[in-house]
Amino acid sequence: VHLVESGGGLVQPGGSLRLSCAASGFTFSSYTMRWYRQAAGKERELVARITGGGGSTDYADSVKGRFTISRDNAKNTVYLQMNSLKREDTAVYLCNVFHWRDYWGQGTQVTVSS
Repeated sequence: VHLVESGGGLVQPGGSLRLSCAASGFTFSSYTMRWYRQAAGKERELVARITGGGGSTDYADSVKGRFTISRDNAKNTVYLQMNSLKREDTAVYLCNVFHWRDYWGQGTQVTVSS
């Protein structure tokens, strides 16, 4: 299993970013995918998840209405569209799948600052 995140960067408050996570090594369309984030000095937090077929999604209360998780099973990729970004969204964002055990990508840094 291999997960590779991309799309992070520096953005001003109120801005947008789209994160991507390219997956390989398992039957992507069969698995729920999750985005987590970890801010400096804080515990890892579940941000959003999407079922294998994409028909069901869940979000942390802190991002509801601002973030959208989606997936393209033909490309083995899951996305996180982040709008109306706030300073408190600053964190390393990680892609996750549970396939016999938890697998993580290397993470992509998102920094929201003016």
